[in-house]
Amino acid sequence: MKRLYTRSLVAAAFATLLAGSGFARAAAELPPVHKSGTVEYISGGVGSEQAHAIEKAGTQWPLTLVFAEKDVKRGEFVTNVKAVVRDAKGQPVLSVDQAGPILLARLEPGAYVIDATLAGKTLQEKVQVKAGTPTKVELLWPKGTAR
Repeated sequence: MKRLYTRSLVAAAFATLLAGSGFARAAAELPPVHKSGTVEYISGGVGSEQAHAIEKAGTQWPLTLVFAEKDVKRGEFVTNVKAVVRDAKGQPVLSVDQAGPILLARLEPGAYVIDATLAGKTLQEKVQVKAGTPTKVELLWPKGTAR
């Protein structure tokens, strides 16, 4: 009986180690957290592994912004986006000069306006961030904008 208990304990420890290493690997793929004023954010996702890790992490962040160019069938990620998020009073709460293709932001619940500029062309979106509910906004420029 003692041997069975020991094997079970070892198996459980090994399973925990494997699960933990997967989590650690996903966390290691995330870019660092930065701050703009009081708002924390992550920007990145150029490689498919990092993009997947950021999208997965996005379920724990109040706002996810995705920057892309429209294609016939799908969007193509873009980088070097100037992103500014303003609160309901018009005050900037987040400003990133080279964002993308995915940006996660820890914003307080409320109404915001997003200005995203790629190659001199600005898109604007209004968004309502609600407590406990992740919000995702896709900003899509016409194909060829980034050239």
